[in-house]
Amino acid sequence: MRLIIVSGLSGSGKSIALNMLEDLGWFCTDNIPAGLLNSFISHALQRPGDLYEKVAVGLDARNDPKDIAEVPAMLLGLRRSGIQCELIYLSADAETLLRRYGETRRRHPLVRDGLDLRGAIGEELTLLDPLTDGADLVIDTTRSSVHQLREQIRARVEPRTRGRLSIMFESFGYKHGIPGGADFVFDARTLPNPYWVPALRTQNGRDPDVIAFLSAEPEVRTLLQDITQFIERRIPLYETNNRAYLTVSVGCTGGQHRSVYLVERLAEHFQTRHPSVVARHSSLDKKD
Repeated sequence: MRLIIVSGLSGSGKSIALNMLEDLGWFCTDNIPAGLLNSFISHALQRPGDLYEKVAVGLDARNDPKDIAEVPAMLLGLRRSGIQCELIYLSADAETLLRRYGETRRRHPLVRDGLDLRGAIGEELTLLDPLTDGADLVIDTTRSSVHQLREQIRARVEPRTRGRLSIMFESFGYKHGIPGGADFVFDARTLPNPYWVPALRTQNGRDPDVIAFLSAEPEVRTLLQDITQFIERRIPLYETNNRAYLTVSVGCTGGQHRSVYLVERLAEHFQTRHPSVVARHSSLDKKD
């Protein structure tokens, strides 16, 4: 049995993640009380057949805080008993959540008399804090579309197998903000910038001319080597501690050239050594 708990802030995309897993053949259930998780899991384990071979459970803040706080320890106990289980936490910044609620006109589950939407988001952050600390993977959907979130779930979460580390290298632009959920963040802004070469300005780090420009620069090769060696030394530590996911973010000013190039090279290198490596470019399609 493989079990995934999907939690996070209301409006961050939990339903989208669950729907994607359901489309991929998972048995999904949402809003189960945290205090009933153990009973549900026992029920699933006792049933013959493959109905509950892959199970995803949505869990939100509409629970007793004590029950939520016990979830990470419960998952640790399940892992020790031989069950493959993970906690995926989705988040987004407050302004994005406010905008999403304004667009959908849905009611936040914690809004009540005397507590407006912004206050409800803050209260939810506090209530779910134990899950943030215990999460195997944090996905920041602030700058993600529905399609991009679904693709992350398909590419990273669904195919991961027991004992295999899922690694994502992500490029971003500092002008758009640092993505949340990264285990390590590297800054490429000191490298020579193709943006200042008129013929390269509208291209990106996957285009041959930009690749040729950056691969010829000694500073680029040095930083690429430094990041590669840093990550190579830490992967065994993640594997020894049974960590399921590793997210490495590389940023430059706009997220178009240098960070994209580095992420592509890093993904190429580690794909030859690890079966589950994903490259993502969070700012590549953004315009000034």
